[in-house]
Order: sequence, then C-alpha cells, then structure tokens
Amino acid sequence: MFVNGRKETFNLIKDTISKTDKVIWIHAASLGEYEQGLPVMEKLKLLYPNHKFLLTFFSPSGYEVKKNSKVADVICYLPLDTKKNVHKFLEAAHPDLAIFIKYEIWPNYLAALNSVNTPTFLISALFKNNQNFFKWYGNFMRKALTNFSHFFVQNEKSKELLNSIDFKNATVAGDTRFDRVAEILERNNSLEFMAHFKQNQFCFVLGSTWSEDEKLIVEYINNSSLPIKFVIAPHTIKNKHVEEIIEAIKKPVARFSELENIAIEDYEVLIIDTIGILTKIYSYADLAYVGGGFVTGLHNTLEPAVFGIPVIIGPNFNGFAEAEELVQLGGVNSIKDLSQFNSLVNTYSENNEYRLKIGQINAKYIQEKAGATKRIVNELKSVFPIKN
Repeated sequence: MFVNGRKETFNLIKDTISKTDKVIWIHAASLGEYEQGLPVMEKLKLLYPNHKFLLTFFSPSGYEVKKNSKVADVICYLPLDTKKNVHKFLEAAHPDLAIFIKYEIWPNYLAALNSVNTPTFLISALFKNNQNFFKWYGNFMRKALTNFSHFFVQNEKSKELLNSIDFKNATVAGDTRFDRVAEILERNNSLEFMAHFKQNQFCFVLGSTWSEDEKLIVEYINNSSLPIKFVIAPHTIKNKHVEEIIEAIKKPVARFSELENIAIEDYEVLIIDTIGILTKIYSYADLAYVGGGFVTGLHNTLEPAVFGIPVIIGPNFNGFAEAEELVQLGGVNSIKDLSQFNSLVNTYSENNEYRLKIGQINAKYIQEKAGATKRIVNELKSVFPIKN
C-alpha cells in the first residue's frame, strides 16, 4: 500500500493537473495534520476558486481515510524526498503556493520550491528543544528551514527557538485544530438514537477506549447504583472485543449495530461498534472519558471539551499540549486508578452546578484558542498575495 500508492502519484497528477492549471499544494503527514490544515485549505478554496488544490499525505493512515474525499481536487501520496522524485513531482504539480503542516520538513522539496521562488509556508508549526535544528549537529536540517518563506507557529516558545538560530520570519498564530474543533458547534450534531437512549438522564460517554480503560469502566458500571446512561465507543470495534465488553457488563447492554427492533430507552449501556459518529455522540454527554491515557496514545480531548463538559483521562498525557493545559486549568481530570475514577464520576453525576462550572473551563479554553486560521489566511493574503 505504502510503496504502490506512491508509484501511482505521478500518473494521478498527470491525469488531473494540466500545465495551465494554477495549483495550491498542501502537505500533511497523516490524519492529525490534515485536521490542522483543513480549516486553512477551506478558507483558501473560497479565496482562490480558480486554483486547483493538491493534498498530499505521507502516511497511509491519512491517505486511505481521505483518498476519496472531495476536499481537494487531487489527493495522493507524496513521493519520497529524493532529487529525482522531487523534480518529477514539482514539474507535474507546479504549485503557485506550498503549505506544509506542523513537523513536515522535506529538505529536497523545500530547496526545489525555493529555487523557483514558490512561496512556501509551515503552519501550526511546533518546535521543541530536543529537535535537531537546535543541536550542534543540526546544520543540515537548519539549512532546510531557510527555504520556508514564513513560519506560523503554535506558541511563543516555538518562535523563541527559531529566533535562537536566527530565523526572524515567524508569527505566533496558534493551532488551527482549535478552529476545526470550534466549528463542530456550528454543525447539526443531532442523532435520533441518542435522544431516545438518553431520555434526559445523566449521560456518560466514554470514547476511544482501550482494554486498560475498559477494565475501570466495566467495574464502575457493574457496581454503580446511580441513574446514569453509559455510551462506550471502543478504540477497537472488532466483534470479538465488543462481545468481551458486553459479556463483562452486568447491566442491559445494546449495540449500535443491532438497534433495530429494540426499545433503546430501556437499556443502560450502549456500545458504539461503528466509526465516524463519536463527535456527535459527545454532544449528548454530560461527562466524557477519553481513552488511551493508560497506554501510550491519548485520544482527542478537544472534541468532547468543546461541548462544555468535564473530561476524564488516564495518567499518561505528557506531550499532549492541550491535555496538559486543561489538566492544569482543571477542566480535564487525570486519574490513576479505579478509586479516583469512581470519585469523579459520582461527584459529577450528583453535583450539576459543579459539573457545569468545570465544563465551562473547557469551552472557554477552546474559544480563546481559536482564530489561528484567520491569522494565517490574512497574512497569506496581505504579505504573499496570490493572483487568480
């Protein structure tokens, strides 16, 4: 998949981009970076309707999910960063503007773009002390950075690090993910089955859970006497795993895939054995748990947080900037064991005023962080205008 997909790239571009087309190219490593780049791409499509949009991925986990999307005119893998590939790719794509997202530094592509004066930007960029750019041996990668026209960084620390190696062309714009998340509130998030299931009761949604998370969850469900509706959306939705969860729970459990012909309001637990609807389900939650924090990959805490509800996570959240900040602010609670889990769920389900107060910390945090897309697009328009 990884190798063959790249082989198809040149033919795909040749068939869809002509020599007279005007092209804006956006590159994302994977799905997470795509989500960061999407708000910018959507705004640019409105501003430059006469340009074709080329979206490339490095990872199959991004490309395979979005390859049939209509968000761009062309969606493909980015060929590896060899001089031969770079020449062939850029000759076929000939972008007027190139945008790379977060950590994507491709030395040969960047050098080639600079050689033909193509404006090239790094957006939602995040720089850290331990990166090669800031080491004595990092000259090669520092040189690659010289080919960017401008950096739009997420925070002041990133700007300071760039300044420390004599890069002054950086603007603190913030993280475009917050714009993406804020837009969730503007969508229609209604789900008929969730309205029937919740029935105006306290609803606890547990998203992207792993086995380590589910042990705590099942233990709590089986021993709780509180009137709570539980929705579990496992990270793994293979039938065997879902059956194991259902078998462990001692209360009435329904599966999303088997909702027909049952009175869903009579069930206390709902297992979501499908993908793509978790964000909408969070809109019905009074409290959320986000999985992965008992392993090594905490999932998205912003999607439930945007609805102004408290969020509970496991103990491993270092490196997830928004989780670190929200834990410090108090809108996200990190737990280490079942005792802490029980205490928090009981408190939030029994104290509505307190729950709403904590939830507003999360809503306010996202609202204040939004706006990166507007800052980036305005800078692109004013400093590096693109003529249609």
